[in-house]
Amino acid sequence: MRALALCLALAAAPAAASELSTRITDQQILPAFQDLARETKALSQAAQAGCSPTSEQLRTAYGDAFDAWIAASHYRFGPTETDSRAFALAFWPDTRGKTPKALGNLIRKEDPGISDPAQFAGYSIAARGFYALEYLLYDPQLSAAGSADYRCTLTRAISTDIAATAAAISQDWTEDYAAEMRSPASRYQSEGEIAQELLKALTTGLQVLDDVRLGRPLGTFDTPRPNRAEARRSGRSLHHVLVSLQALERLALALAQEDAELAADLSHGFEKARTRAEALDDPVLAGVAEPASRIRIEALRQDVRDLRALISERLGPALGVAAGFNALDGD
Repeated sequence: MRALALCLALAAAPAAASELSTRITDQQILPAFQDLARETKALSQAAQAGCSPTSEQLRTAYGDAFDAWIAASHYRFGPTETDSRAFALAFWPDTRGKTPKALGNLIRKEDPGISDPAQFAGYSIAARGFYALEYLLYDPQLSAAGSADYRCTLTRAISTDIAATAAAISQDWTEDYAAEMRSPASRYQSEGEIAQELLKALTTGLQVLDDVRLGRPLGTFDTPRPNRAEARRSGRSLHHVLVSLQALERLALALAQEDAELAADLSHGFEKARTRAEALDDPVLAGVAEPASRIRIEALRQDVRDLRALISERLGPALGVAAGFNALDGD
């Protein structure tokens, strides 16, 4: 009887893992990239309708599309990595200031290649994606540099390129990669490898929150770096933290499956971080430079680190996998 029970348990484990990966693929990943494709298409259409950097319609479409990317961006595997698509959508952190230089060069030379979507897709990723478009819409210098007609063409080129990249990611997920996530065949050798991939997506998303979205502007107490805050020109730095927390919580709770205690602890941890972030009232995290407000941002970062520890110490073992390495880990 004990042997039979063991066999039944072992047989049930892959089925449970398969159900988990299928549910997350169908209910979270596919909808996230479909939403990204839809919102970026709307962004491209808004740029065609009116390319002025002060256009409220264009700025709203930009914000909606950027939200969709932030909500999906932790799925940095499969179709998002093909042809460096994730970097083409979001080249950041830009530690050497390549984006304003690339845009400035294009505007100064009035490079005609931007009018050809196929040609523009081969340009430097520093001149493509959401962060490049942010400069054209919100940066005082670049939004007024050179010819207005050329800036308009460049705004439309970047928006069209963003939409094409997002559509390609969504299509690849729908037509190919989703099937692999539901049932391993070639890219993954087992359900455990798929669970590990999903756990890595979660831990990588939290690492970006900790080390990049919060860590970069925090710098050190003696040398804070408020100008390193993400998307500060468009006032979206804190907003990205909140969008990311919401998306990561959904994935974390799905991975927790039927462990009610773990799910409750994860929910509490995310709620704590979200409540603290909402209370900051600091859209661009400028408070990192002031001791009183810096303490509150450091406390938010500690909340994120507590979540990372909870996931490492309890969620990973519950899934029977470790997160493994990711692109942020270096050599």
